[in-house]
Amino acid sequence: MLTGLNHLTLAVTGLQASVDFYVGVLRFRLRAQWDTGAYLELGDLWLCLSLDKARSLASAPDYTHYAFNIAQQDFARFVEHARSYGVKEWKSNRSEGDSFYFLDPDGHQLEAHVGSLESRLEQCRLRPYAGMQFFD
Repeated sequence: MLTGLNHLTLAVTGLQASVDFYVGVLRFRLRAQWDTGAYLELGDLWLCLSLDKARSLASAPDYTHYAFNIAQQDFARFVEHARSYGVKEWKSNRSEGDSFYFLDPDGHQLEAHVGSLESRLEQCRLRPYAGMQFFD
């Protein structure tokens, strides 16, 4: 039986640029690095960066993204910090809780989000999405 998320692996076109981004901007801890990859961690999250020179940044964008937890009291400071690195923002927040949507060097869509599933569901109960059902 599955018990939770084990790790994320992201295909990257520039390994060192991605390591620098995840360590410098997002404050991941670098645990291991080799010619074609790296292992990093942030709290309980294990992230693998895997060099893939065939990856294309020109692929059609979609809504797939990876959201990281952040405390409300740290949100503004984080946004300022990320912007000081010149990160590109890909979306404006229109949902419950503060969110900052930004790209890594390979165009992976990331988010720093204040909130939880419970806070999102509470807001959705007040203003449900079209056709939304709740299962408690």
